[in-house]
Amino acid sequence: MKIHGRARLRDFLGDFIVYRNLRPIDPRLPSLAELRPHLGLPIEAIPRKTTLEYARVVTHIIQHARAVTAKKEVIERLIYIGDTRVNDATAFLNLCRCGGWHGAAFIGAETTDPARVEITGQAERVLFLSNRWSALDDFDRFCRERRIPIDEHTAVVIDLDKTSLGARGRNDHIIDAVRLESIRCTIGNLLGDRFDEQSFQSAYDELNQPRFHPFTTDNQDYLAYICLILESGLMNRGALVKAVCSAKIEHFTQFLSWVDERTHGLPPRLQQVHRRVRAAVAQGNPTPFVEFRCNEYRITADRMGCLDNETPMEALLKQEIVITHEVRESALRWCDKGALLFGLSDKPDEASIPTSELAARGYRPIHETQTHVIGG
Repeated sequence: MKIHGRARLRDFLGDFIVYRNLRPIDPRLPSLAELRPHLGLPIEAIPRKTTLEYARVVTHIIQHARAVTAKKEVIERLIYIGDTRVNDATAFLNLCRCGGWHGAAFIGAETTDPARVEITGQAERVLFLSNRWSALDDFDRFCRERRIPIDEHTAVVIDLDKTSLGARGRNDHIIDAVRLESIRCTIGNLLGDRFDEQSFQSAYDELNQPRFHPFTTDNQDYLAYICLILESGLMNRGALVKAVCSAKIEHFTQFLSWVDERTHGLPPRLQQVHRRVRAAVAQGNPTPFVEFRCNEYRITADRMGCLDNETPMEALLKQEIVITHEVRESALRWCDKGALLFGLSDKPDEASIPTSELAARGYRPIHETQTHVIGG
């Protein structure tokens, strides 16, 4: 591997990007709110990445994106680049079903094991799984051999987090570290001198385990809020664990109700946070802890392109969120062949776009923020 200069996601994706709220960056494209009546979707909930409702929305946005490029070719095929076998493979298959497309998905995750490739799926909707991001070149050849041309009739959907940025197995640990630091910073700011970092870390580590996913739904906003309430002293961690394990508190909404009955025990500032989180959850918003996500945006942006060009590659991979060269190179090549490129992220808008105050200080949306490019 080597350093390939600096770049931005926008250099190869433009503004054809949607985050978790399904509100495209490009204002010419329809948002979830605009598509709801047409698709008959319920008003409250924002569909998640692995659902057919999500795929229906994204399919329509992609078709609108093709229209605004002024190209007449109809999308017939889908190429999908991601990093998780379950979530990204499911999203790929759902998009194919909703769009009536065939195609192939590359799922990458770098490991130190011997290089391997696994081919699975149906003949017209194939999954190409590899433990090397450099295998994207092999995937390109595979598509040609399988007569899956990547051209004007093809939409290429590229995952952002841990694929285009912070490649899984190579640079993704920084994304996880940024998220944890964002939660720590948020709770620390809200609690001030009452914040006990060691206690927080212990609570986070315990509740961030799969056995608690039925309670937290593996949602970092929920987990951050739960840790805030525990560190405030309103509830003891041992008591919460016991309540969850005994099924007295099975769901996050039950925990919110428990706090509702005891908000008088919270400082005024935390009462305000609770009301905002409670209202957002009631509206079906999967990212209700806005303070946490705004801190996540700022810390993420601060970790992009933050080191100078003389920094060794190993240090960049350890300390900076970098663009994956193989993904960028493939995207530019496919763009030259006429394919429509489209970026997907499961991060909320608040973690990806600066507030007006940060924008005034020079911060740019994540896809417009320059950082180093590293890869084979």
